[in-house]
Amino acid sequence: MALPSLFFRIRPLALALSLGGLGGCMLGPDYQRPALSMPVEYKEAAGWKAATPRDGEAHGEWWRAFGDTQLDALLAQVEVSNQNVAQYLAQYAQALALTGQARAGLFPTLRGSAGMTRSGSGGGTYLTSGTGSSTSSGSGTSGSSGDGAQSTSRSVSGISDTYSAQLSLSWELDLWGKLRRTLEENRASAEASAAELANATLSAQSSLAQNYFQLRVLDERIKLYDINIRSYERYRQVVRDQYEEGQTSRATLAQAETQLESARASSLELQWQRAQYEHAIAILIGKAPAEFSLPVAERFDYRIPEASAGVASRLLERRPDVAAAEREVAAANAAIGVAQSGYFPDLTLSASGGFQSSGTKNLFTVANRFWSIGPSFSQTLFDFGATRAEVDQARAAYDAAVASYRQTVLDALGEVEDYLVELRTLETELAARRRAADAARESERVTYDQYQEGMIDYLDVATTQSTSLSEQQSALQLVATQLVTSVQLIVALGGDWQGGAEELAEAR
Repeated sequence: MALPSLFFRIRPLALALSLGGLGGCMLGPDYQRPALSMPVEYKEAAGWKAATPRDGEAHGEWWRAFGDTQLDALLAQVEVSNQNVAQYLAQYAQALALTGQARAGLFPTLRGSAGMTRSGSGGGTYLTSGTGSSTSSGSGTSGSSGDGAQSTSRSVSGISDTYSAQLSLSWELDLWGKLRRTLEENRASAEASAAELANATLSAQSSLAQNYFQLRVLDERIKLYDINIRSYERYRQVVRDQYEEGQTSRATLAQAETQLESARASSLELQWQRAQYEHAIAILIGKAPAEFSLPVAERFDYRIPEASAGVASRLLERRPDVAAAEREVAAANAAIGVAQSGYFPDLTLSASGGFQSSGTKNLFTVANRFWSIGPSFSQTLFDFGATRAEVDQARAAYDAAVASYRQTVLDALGEVEDYLVELRTLETELAARRRAADAARESERVTYDQYQEGMIDYLDVATTQSTSLSEQQSALQLVATQLVTSVQLIVALGGDWQGGAEELAEAR
């Protein structure tokens, strides 16, 4: 029988056995998402303004709601250049490869080999003759001493060469679902890896947006200090002139100088803080700080986007960290079935065939062919409870994954509630702070007019100016907090991320 005919005869039997195995029982529990007690709505979302739909915007680009083109350009570089994201991307590629490897295990493996072997056997005989006075003999040797002449002879058995060409087929039949559960486990792990990649990307984007807004508000605060410093320089000069003319005291001049230098020191402190935010942004887009600079914007126009909290259950689909935790539960569930398969035997169908000859000329002939076929069973008969321990370990790992999943959901709900109440309160607080800043500026103006008219001392002017500057700075700090909290709320709600990466279609 020729080799191709042999494999055509083997294939129907193997295919039937394999299909029977693939359709056989599946060990381990079928996966069901763990039950969760989800609130219908958020506690702190009462009276929350519904967001305007943004269906026309690119999916996932949540930052565009802030309307800042510079921020858009920076965030677009995170997925491309951020090295933490690149690390998770590589891990996701690895998970996809493991899924492909597990899927390949459901099908037969065909190997081919070809080789040449040289071998020999037997011994030899040696004869030595010549002149001398001694005679020696041993295995394979004889001789005598006569006239001292010596002679040697050797006989060696033949050396043979063997040439072979062979194909071998092996197929582990998935009778108990071990291979399918392994594929299920790896597929869930790949989906978890995809969600972790999305979570790492979202986290990097969130950090960049927060740093960006902090930097922009610092620019505004530095500008405010610069304006006040120029005013304080003029005030000090006026007071100095008055002091030199004997119209005011040395204490008044010292007060004006203290006010000026204090403002300069505060401005310098904000400048190094700004530099650190700039460095952080550079790292987030994969650049060395020396290679990146963000110029001061001529004007900082910001807007707080409307964020819809929606129903709480949407977190299960929208937050990538929640999705990753849930997929880890699915992987742990499949691992139970893999562990339970250790109680049952493995069945492997193997077949091989080929040609073997002492020469290459007539190697591929019917007379030189050989073949073999047969099933192979393997079963652990006694392992002192090792298999049972593996099953118990898998069940415990599943329970741990479920607890982690539920805790992740609780943490997510808590974050959303925190940012909802903070953002809602900040809106009212900022309005009050702006009213206070307006009142402080008016008080500063009136007080300075009174000082010009000689009605009050400069100490009163300095006090009202300091209060006015402090109120304006506090209002800007609240703007930064409001912007950062707005970013945090959007991210806590999952951004615009939706579970189910397109790449996983290849892994299914």
